[in-house]
Amino acid sequence: MRPARTLAAALAEDVVVLDGGLSNQLEAQGCDLSDELWSARLLADDPGQIEAAHAAYVRAGAQVLITSSYQATFEGFARRGVERDEAAGLLARSVELARAAGGLVQREVWVAASVGPYGAMLADGSEYRGRYGLSVRELERFHRPRIEALVAAGPDVLALETVPDMDEAEALLGAVEGSGLPVWLSYSITGERTRAGQELAAAFALAADRDQVIAVGVNCCEPGDADRAVEVAAAVSGKQVVVYPNSGERWDAGGRRWRGGATYDPGRARDWLASGARLVGGCCRVGPGQIAELAAAVREEFHGRDG
Repeated sequence: MRPARTLAAALAEDVVVLDGGLSNQLEAQGCDLSDELWSARLLADDPGQIEAAHAAYVRAGAQVLITSSYQATFEGFARRGVERDEAAGLLARSVELARAAGGLVQREVWVAASVGPYGAMLADGSEYRGRYGLSVRELERFHRPRIEALVAAGPDVLALETVPDMDEAEALLGAVEGSGLPVWLSYSITGERTRAGQELAAAFALAADRDQVIAVGVNCCEPGDADRAVEVAAAVSGKQVVVYPNSGERWDAGGRRWRGGATYDPGRARDWLASGARLVGGCCRVGPGQIAELAAAVREEFHGRDG
């Protein structure tokens, strides 16, 4: 069932809690994600696991579920012999599974259809670098068919997420024009720059005059980098701010493993809220337990209560 309010209306009145990392929850459920399609493989092979992962976040207090379509593309499925019509059906299934999980509770749960960067399809870590050697027009042509398939499935919002550079942001914003759905634009960053090295102020300002964009911010970055990014996004974009960093561990694309220790602290949300964030959550390696703590921190800080 769809929420009574749009997500934009909710953000104008309240703080909204996102879910955490889908892949780490699937791995906790015993799923093998070593395939190049990553969690998208389960859309065909074991969709019940995806719905169960979404449900874990709903029970933890998440109000927005991000679909398993981050690495789901027509090109990626084609390499596995999946025909175009079937691939479109799998993209639609990603929305349906999140919607079904959201229906498990008697409160508003929005579904955000994940539109990951071009580099995610390559499965070689290039989404952490950007600058693929493609023009904005070429990137827009790549993204548009997948966006159209996801829009047809009826999500509440499109999450243009883990965007490494402004060229791809421009392409994504062009590809969603006319879709009729609100979007948020979320960059992956290092320090105070995009992964491709552009200044955050310029990156966030790219969405300032786009009425379709309801929030801008960062995800898939270190928690410490998110702090300053929230301030910059609030100052230059004129939009609500979205923030959902990683655990603080670092992905080694060559070794295909996470390294380092976790630094994600749900209590950090108090600083994000004070700086202007209104859509907060976690990305890779942030699980339901931390989202439950985050939801409690948001309730206490924003509503003055912890229940």
